[in-house]
This record gives sequence, structure tokens and C-alpha cells, in this order.
Amino acid sequence: MTHMMHLLLLPILLGIATGTALEDKKGPFENTVLEVLEGTPVPFAIYQFQVDNPEVDGFHLSGEGKDDVRMSKDGWLYLEHPLDWSRENNYIIKVEPLVEGEIVDGPIYVTINVLDVNNNAPLFNQSSYAAMVRENSPAGVPFTRVFASDRDDPSTPNADLRYSLVSQIPSRNHVPLFQIDPITGEISTTEEGQQMLKAREGILYSRGEHQSADVLKTKFSEFCPDSRVPYEDNPFYTCMERAELRRQNINPLEDPDYTLIVRVQDLAGASETALTGNTRVHIVVQENFWVSPGPIHVVENWRTTYPQVITKVQSNEPNAVYSLVQKERELKFPFKITENGEILLEEPLDREEKETYILVVFAKDNHDKEVDPPMEIVVVVDDENDNEPECAEEQSVFEVQEDEPSGKKPPAGHVTNTTVIDPTHAFLLTEFSTVCKVVIKVIDVNNEMPLFEKTDYDSETLPENTDVGHTVLTIKATDADDPDSGSSSIEFHISAGDDDGVFAVETDGKGVGYVVIAKPLDFESSTIYNLKIDARNPEPLMKGLEYGSESTAYVSISITDVDEVPEFSLDVLDVTVPENTTKGSVLLKVEAKDPEGKEIGFKLEGDARDWLEINAETGEIKTKQTLDREILESFEVTVTAFEKGEDYHSECIVLTVKLLDVNDNSPKLVETQGFICIGKSKSVVIKAVDPDSDPYSQPFTFEFAKSKKSPNWKLNKIDETTAELTLTKPPTEEKNITLQLNIKDNGGMGINQAFHMRVCNCTNLGYCYMQPGVHGSKYGVGATIGILLGVMGFCVIVFIVVIKRTNRERKKKAAEEETMMH
Repeated sequence: MTHMMHLLLLPILLGIATGTALEDKKGPFENTVLEVLEGTPVPFAIYQFQVDNPEVDGFHLSGEGKDDVRMSKDGWLYLEHPLDWSRENNYIIKVEPLVEGEIVDGPIYVTINVLDVNNNAPLFNQSSYAAMVRENSPAGVPFTRVFASDRDDPSTPNADLRYSLVSQIPSRNHVPLFQIDPITGEISTTEEGQQMLKAREGILYSRGEHQSADVLKTKFSEFCPDSRVPYEDNPFYTCMERAELRRQNINPLEDPDYTLIVRVQDLAGASETALTGNTRVHIVVQENFWVSPGPIHVVENWRTTYPQVITKVQSNEPNAVYSLVQKERELKFPFKITENGEILLEEPLDREEKETYILVVFAKDNHDKEVDPPMEIVVVVDDENDNEPECAEEQSVFEVQEDEPSGKKPPAGHVTNTTVIDPTHAFLLTEFSTVCKVVIKVIDVNNEMPLFEKTDYDSETLPENTDVGHTVLTIKATDADDPDSGSSSIEFHISAGDDDGVFAVETDGKGVGYVVIAKPLDFESSTIYNLKIDARNPEPLMKGLEYGSESTAYVSISITDVDEVPEFSLDVLDVTVPENTTKGSVLLKVEAKDPEGKEIGFKLEGDARDWLEINAETGEIKTKQTLDREILESFEVTVTAFEKGEDYHSECIVLTVKLLDVNDNSPKLVETQGFICIGKSKSVVIKAVDPDSDPYSQPFTFEFAKSKKSPNWKLNKIDETTAELTLTKPPTEEKNITLQLNIKDNGGMGINQAFHMRVCNCTNLGYCYMQPGVHGSKYGVGATIGILLGVMGFCVIVFIVVIKRTNRERKKKAAEEETMMH
């Protein structure tokens, strides 16, 4: 090839071009790699080829992406359509020069790598999720998961997603019951959720029982055996029937116990410009019947009929198949389980042989798949006095309760099968061959019950906004047992009328109790509480005694309504939008409701720029004016939800609006004129500014308008914001020249701008000389000041020369006069 193509890389938008010289059968050529941001405005030149062969009159393009790029006849490779990373992130284009339609050189291969821009907000794969969670689910163990995706480049932070919980509805006392893994989106209960989540109460069905109307009627009859009213006419039965039908067919999307607002953010959620997506997770809490019955105590040598039922378990799956194994895997295993979950003991146990057994219960379906996690049950073998006594110490001390009947054994474990002869003296005892010394002390027994000073404390009235911890009532009770003992200590318990634990009774055990508010009151939840309060001893009553009505008191507490402020559905409001969002666009819709059901209105305040407006009825917020990030990058406004009417209440929330920059400004010259001295030609530095931010501001590209080269002027870039103009030929005469420059920002936006150059004779100080009385009108303040300074400097020099000449002539004249005198 006699005419070989040469590649000239010009400054391009957000890109880097590299060339690698290769060799093939056709001769040397270069491969080029370009990097261009997706969404770059078109048309946009990204590369220029220079061909030594002047006969080349066109180029042939082939390969990937040929429809998105074009080649001008003068060798410019430019974008025809904006590039989209999500559609294609790499193009390889083959370029061949043409002469009258025939290929004369090449080829050259140009690789265009598309760089991703964070222009896709993350999206959840579902607009809402439904999930079930059982009571007492272990904290941190996931029961559901949300998933979002981002169409941006997964190898960049643009698609690095983080999940977070925005709010939990309802949220009592702002206690979080759920948590989310920020990386995986897995949702689980918190420690508080493990303890506090409760399911709706329902009917418990045994194995083989179908959830039918007949079974429901049978269970209802077990609780109400004397009911003579037909089931269909009995309001108690129909109420239970509706509740059970609702519980069996509960739909989390339509009737959830909790709703979680979940947010996902790109850029790892660590940037103020991160884009977000939201979804809702509707959760229903299910009953958990699969609960360990706790340690089971069985006395050794138990005299009963075997096999004997010792406890029962209930799976959450009514038709579960139960199996039972021993954790220790020992040979002896005297337990088995029935198909109904009853655990049977098949023979007597011996504590001296084995003190505890750990049973493991499995619940599986008919396909041998676990329907509940394995459950451990501890069986403790209690001791019986079936061994000869041993004296642990030289003297043993026993405490015997008052009124013990004659012949009763003292506590087991020391000396057994003895007769109490004298409760106040030490004595020697025998049954076996061992002799022990025993001291017996008589102690008081709990044979007196606590008595209230009165059993009816009438009624109290409280407004629903009364503070938690407020003392509602003081109650008193007395006990005649031995002071400072467990028999006389008094504890108070609310046994009825307060299923949600709204109230509590605080006491020091000495007979005075304080009924206090333990949880916030809510008139809409309950208007009256009829509390039943029991006074009890921590020690059990003596055998044969039972607590009577004198140990129970009653009080009625009425709750009065207080007009509460409206409640917003979200705790945080923020939105991120491009600054070129069109007028009238909807940014978001604010939602709020009034606890008393009053009609809600909305208003917006604090919008100093008058950019937004809100629909007072729907809460929809729209743009009222064109937004401008160069004026404000972000701003806050206050959204108020208020009750409609004369005496209204309101609640405020702050909305944060963040504006994303778009390339809506072109670089502008700081100075539009300059000068060059004849005989001392120096470069003129020009500077441009752009109010946009990265990546739509600097670095700038400087070139002559229409990409034309000037035969007399050279334009070179100095740094990201400045360039220098140099006259390539020495100037010989004064001239005024206007140069058309094109300055583009990093986003490829730019306009042609005039720069006025004056070629002039200059003063010694380097400024254009101007004749007296001649005032140019084409110079700016900087040039005018420079000219004035030059004129002033020239005047100073002339003044100094005149003074020196005058002094020399004066001295000369004085010398001549002195010579004549002599």
C-alpha cells in the first residue's frame, strides 16, 4: 500500500482512545479502543481519521454498531444515535477508505466500549410481597426475602444495591419487630419480635379433625354444653364461626397483621445521589403450636398402670406423623409417642440409674419431610427414698412447718422414716443401722391469706393521652403471717380485664400496690377496662386453704377520647429527580390518616423558590416551575396534614428534594478579548467556566469553530479550563481580528463564541500604544486599564528625562559663570 491511513485522536467526551500497531498480509494498520458514556448527546464526533491519499472520497463501515455511528467524508467518526449500555456495551467497527466506491486501504478496527451512567433506578421484582411468620420464630432466621434488580452495569457501584426498612405498620412504641439483611434482602424477626409477635386466636384441631362446620359445632358445644339456641341463631357461635373462617382463609395482601415499607438504593446506599425503589411486605402472624412442654418430672419407681401418658405435643400441621428418639442413643429407651402426639412412659424409672432423659420429637408429613423443626423435651427423674440413710454431717438441721401432723416424714434426702418426738429439742434417731444427730426448727407456714382493705375500688376516668407510668390508683392489702417471710409478702396480679397488658401493678411486697399505665392508652382500641386484681403470696398456701373473694379487688377504668393529630404513612420523605423535570410532573403522593377518621387536607410550606405545589385533597406533589440545580442542589419543604373543620389538629413532616444535574449549560469565556504586541508575540491565555457539575462541566475542549484550522493561529489546551492562542507568523502591522471559538464541556455541549484579538504596537511596559485623543471602543476593562497604565508609565519616563536635562544645563551654566569670575 502506497497510501496508508494515519489515526489522529482529538479530545473527546469522557473517553480515552488507544492505538496498537499490528501487522497483517495487507500491511500495517492500527486498532483503536474508545470509551464513551452512554446517553452522550448526538450528533457527537468521537474520532477523526487522516488519510494521506487525497483521492479518498469516503469510508465504508461494517460490523457491530454500524447503525449507531457514521463517518463524514472528511474522516470524522461520530455518533448517530445515543449509546445505551443496557442494550449493548461493546461495538467493533471495521473502517475502510474508499475511492470512487472501491476499497483502497485498511481495514482499521475501532472498538467502542460504552461506559455505564447511573440512570436506572433499582426495581423490585414485585410491587408487594406476602409472607407468613409463626409466633416465637427465632430472631435472625429469615422467613421471607425481597429482591430488586438494577439495569446498570453490575460491575460498578451503579448496580450495588442495599436494602433497608423504612417503616413498620403498625408500630407500637416504635419497637422494631422485624429486620432486613441489607445485602441479601432476607427478612427476619428481631429479639423483640421473637417475644412480642402474637397470632390471632383460633380453634385447635387434633389429628384427623377436619376444619369443617360439624367439627366447629362439636368444639363449641364442649364449651357451651347447655346452649339450647340453634347454632345459626346463636350470636356467639356465628361470631366464632366468622372469626375462624377469616383466620383459615386469611390473605396477607388484603388483611395483614403488619406491613413493612422496604427501600432499595443503588450506589450501596452511601451517596446522596443514589436512586431508590420501594415495595411493601404484608405479613400475617400464624399460631405456633409446636412448643416444648418444658421439663417433665417423673418420680422414680412410679406406681401406676403402664404405659402412662406424661405429656403431649401438637404440630402446626394437624396431620403430622410423629416419631420419637433418645438424644443420648443409649440402649434403654422406655418412651414412645402415639399418632396424636401423646408421649408415653412404658415402665418405672430409677433415678440412681439415670437422672434425666432428653427426648427428640420429629413431626413429618406422609413423604417423610419435616413440617416442624425437631423438638427436645427433658424428662427429669425425681428421687424417691429407696436407699438406706447416710449421715452427710455429724449433725443435721431440719426446718419443720408448724401444725405438721404427727408421724409425717421430714424432707427427703437426709434422714427418712423417722417419727418426730419433740419439735424443739435435738435427739438421736434410728430406722436402719446408721445413727445421726438431728436438730429440728419449727417455721411458720402460710396459713393466712392476704386481705384487701376493700374489694371494690369503684371507677376511674383517664384521657387517652395520659402518660405511660402514671399512677391510676393505690390499693392496699394485709397478711397476718410471720412478717418479713414469703408467707406474708404480697404480690398483686391483674388476672382479668386487661388482655393487652395496658396496666400493671407495682409493689414492694409489703401490701401497698400502685396501678400504673404500662402501655399507651388508645380510645379507638378500648374505651373501658374492668380490672380484676388478685393479692397473692409468693409462698403456696398451707394444704387445704384456697384464696377467697377477700383476696380479690375490682376497679373500672374508663378512657375518654382525645382528638389526636393525623398520622403519616411514612416516617421519612425524600425524593431525587433530574433538574430538567418538566413542569407539572408528579414527584410523589403523601398519604396520611386521622385516628378519629376525620377528613384530611394537605398544605405545603417553606418553598422559597415556589417550585412545588400540593393537591390539598389528594396529597399529590407536583412541580410548579422549572427546577434548577445550579440555583439549589437540594431543598426542604414542610408538608402539613390537617383535620378539616374549625378546631383542627395537624402534623408536619419534612420533604427533602434532591436535584440531579443535567447538562443544561455551555462553557462561557471569562474574557472575550485580548491583544498581541508586534515584535514581541506571546500567547494569549483564554479561560472558560461552566456552572454544571461533574460529569457535565470540565475538562473543556477548545477548538476553532466548525473544526476549521486557522493558517495564522494555533489553539492549544493548557489544563481543564484554559487554553492559549498563539500567532504562528510574526505580526507586521496592527490589526483587529475576531476569532470564532467552540468550547465544549465534558458532556459534549458547546456553542461558538467570538474572541476579539488586537495586534498592536506596544509601549515599553507591554501594552498597546494609543494616540492621545484616540479611544478604542472595542477593549474591555482589563485592556483599558493596561493601556492607561502604559500611558502613565510613558509620561513618568518623559518627566524623568526632562528633569535630568534641566539639572545638567543648570550645573553647566553655574560652572561657566564661576570660570568667568576667575
